[in-house]
Amino acid sequence: MQQERLKSSQNRFDLNAIIPKCYPFVKWAGGKTQLLPELDALIPSLFDRYFEPFLGGGAFFFYLVSEKQLRFTAYLSDINDELITAYKVVKNDVEKLVEPLRIHERQYKTNPNEYYYKLRAEIRAFDDVERAARFITLNKTCYNGLYRVNKNGLFNVPIGRYKNPLICDAENLRNVSLALRHSKAHLLVGRYGEILEEAQTDDFIYLDPPYRPTSSTARFTSYTDAGFDDSDQQELYQVFRKLDRKGCKVLLSNSDSPFIQELYAEYRDNITEVNALRAINCKGSKRTGHKELLICNYAG
Repeated sequence: MQQERLKSSQNRFDLNAIIPKCYPFVKWAGGKTQLLPELDALIPSLFDRYFEPFLGGGAFFFYLVSEKQLRFTAYLSDINDELITAYKVVKNDVEKLVEPLRIHERQYKTNPNEYYYKLRAEIRAFDDVERAARFITLNKTCYNGLYRVNKNGLFNVPIGRYKNPLICDAENLRNVSLALRHSKAHLLVGRYGEILEEAQTDDFIYLDPPYRPTSSTARFTSYTDAGFDDSDQQELYQVFRKLDRKGCKVLLSNSDSPFIQELYAEYRDNITEVNALRAINCKGSKRTGHKELLICNYAG
């Protein structure tokens, strides 16, 4: 029955259809699930196109489509090719993905440590479905959903501490597939600046870059082999201003630091300070008490 409903929805793309509630199918360091109430207050009243060029887990996108039931064309992108491949497979071949995920889940549970490191070490050629299944499995079982690669571009995050991780969340994957197809999601690999060249007046753009560290020991921005330093933050600010001049509606999240406050000083009237957890920290006591900034170029 679920598959019949899925097939029917694929064929119709009824703009009035209700999209079942869905949420990120991967864990992602810095994910925005906890900030959705604050982000909700800053959703523009009208927009036909939505851009999210630092996609990650896509919590805000899924919230807009399934919780708010908003209708728009989505342009979703990230520099992480593994991530975008997984999104494409979920969008276009979700039923083919479910079975290998179930196999990974069964095999992982027989010997988690051995299976995790064996799978992580595999570098053979995968087809896209196998590649996505491997990526999701490692993501669901690695330390805190962190994506980090070494200088050779190989994933090197250690195993996480999970008693019974849900690797194959079939119902949510099917709902995510519906959300991606219903929004006619364009899924692209590339730098944010290149993707945003296509943005036009009144487009809604959410920028969630790797945050500027608030201390010298808080650096966990290397989710590719490139990193994201202060010069990248300054470059992003220039893109923000360019989009502002185009008439786009731009919302950005970042860490609350003097550097970011000063960089976006001309938008100070539209800066909101919010409380947030930093789930990436290995010490629970240091995950609380953090501030983040939501910066936009329009009145909330």
